[in-house]
Amino acid sequence: MLTNRDDFGIAIRSALLQRGAKQKFSLFFLICFSILIFFFDSFSNTFVNTARSILKDGVYKVSSISSSPIRFLNFIQESTKNIYFVHDENKNLKKEIIELKSKGLQVDYLKTENKKLKQFLNSEKIENNTFLTAKVFLDKKSPFLKSVIVNRGSKSGIKIGMPVLDNNYLVGRIVEVNYFSSRVLLLNDLNSRIPIVIEESAEQAILTGTGKSEPKLEYLPDLFVSSANKTVYTSGKDGVFSSGIPIGKTKIKDNEVTVDLFSDLNQLSFINIVPLAEDEAKF
Repeated sequence: MLTNRDDFGIAIRSALLQRGAKQKFSLFFLICFSILIFFFDSFSNTFVNTARSILKDGVYKVSSISSSPIRFLNFIQESTKNIYFVHDENKNLKKEIIELKSKGLQVDYLKTENKKLKQFLNSEKIENNTFLTAKVFLDKKSPFLKSVIVNRGSKSGIKIGMPVLDNNYLVGRIVEVNYFSSRVLLLNDLNSRIPIVIEESAEQAILTGTGKSEPKLEYLPDLFVSSANKTVYTSGKDGVFSSGIPIGKTKIKDNEVTVDLFSDLNQLSFINIVPLAEDEAKF
């Protein structure tokens, strides 16, 4: 009889452990629990209200905790997007700042160029005003060869041999002409030769470039008395340069007579190109 009871108990436990029995038992328990809640909800007393509040707080707390990972993931996602957008916007702003700085520097440069040009034009005192203003855009330097490239060429009527002035002072002559540009051989170039005359004494010589900052005087008269701080002018003997264009002041150095030029040939920005005598009517 005892054996039969044990077999019966084992059979019941085995039945309850089956999946279908578990689901039915859970459903039955939930139905009973719901009926119990509805039953207690119909009463309005302190115990029921307290229990209801505690139960709601528990449900809200569980809901808050269970939704925390989702909210955290959303926060991470939004933060990542914001960081990416801020980085991209910062990159664009840096690019705009660089462009604005570049434009500002260009404006400052143009202001400086405009100021130089105004000063240059205001300082010109050539009576017949038959010169053509050009801008130096390339400086071709070597140990002994000194020349600059200007933005005027045959299209503007420039010809080889035309004198080039800076603030009414001779700085060189045109030696090469292209359609839109020309090359100016400066007075200190090793190949430069200019006939000159010295003030007061009217002694004539040849101003010869040395490749250095100061050209020297050659072919001076035998009885020439060295004297410093005398103004040197073009003599016009070559038939190219008109006479009386100022060049510089004489200096005595190591028994040589050099000329300290009025213009700094390393700082030329704008120059005047003077037409030859036969071309003056065309300008």
